[in-house]
Amino acid sequence: MLTRVLPTLILAVLLLAGWEVYCHMADVSPLILPPPSGVFRALMQNRAEIGMHAGVTLAVATLGFSLSVGFAFVTSVLLHFNGWAERGLMPLFVASQTVPLVALAPLMILWFGFGLLPKVLLVILVTFFPMLLSLLSGYRQTPPAFRELLGSMGAGRWSVFRRATLPSARAAFLAGLRISATYAIVATIFAEYAGARRGLGIYILSAKNNFRADLVLAAVVVSACLTLTLLGVLRLIDRLTAKGPEARSHA
Repeated sequence: MLTRVLPTLILAVLLLAGWEVYCHMADVSPLILPPPSGVFRALMQNRAEIGMHAGVTLAVATLGFSLSVGFAFVTSVLLHFNGWAERGLMPLFVASQTVPLVALAPLMILWFGFGLLPKVLLVILVTFFPMLLSLLSGYRQTPPAFRELLGSMGAGRWSVFRRATLPSARAAFLAGLRISATYAIVATIFAEYAGARRGLGIYILSAKNNFRADLVLAAVVVSACLTLTLLGVLRLIDRLTAKGPEARSHA
């Protein structure tokens, strides 16, 4: 574990050290580019307020991401069993990804107000497609021999899907989860930035309007930590679920 993260830690320390030295040597105004020590100090001094906004952002992102996972799975199953629906809906799903967030977020706020709904919908719209695409791709990776063997034993389409297709899509599904998780926090912050009462997005907007670059960067650091936390949880789920079949085989 330490060997795997050591190169990243070394590069991060070198980057932060170079940033700190540059700010002091070039005498850059902290209003424009505060040094890492200034960002850390601002984070510690305002940790209670930033923590409150981060909690709101994490709750919205988790809710939207959870709903998105459920919708993506149900949709993928429906499209897998209905080729006509897949051919008809996939171009529409692809087209939905071409709509820029900068146009979509204000419209969501305009249509649904400043409550929870527009932020959750935006997270679902952003994270839904990568998971759907990963699931459908995973379904197609089922070894034909598995399907033929189950078919020769009289298994129906649903039985083949449950016993062979679904397990074969596990790796692709987890890859889609990781990709979508990186978008969930960003999409939530962007929705809050467009209009909200609480959350990291509105906190960043307020700090920017007050020319507090250190607070903006402190909120960005917290946002990155939230995304890494989500990815860590997914990695833990991956490890826990991967041990199941192995444990059963040795039982």
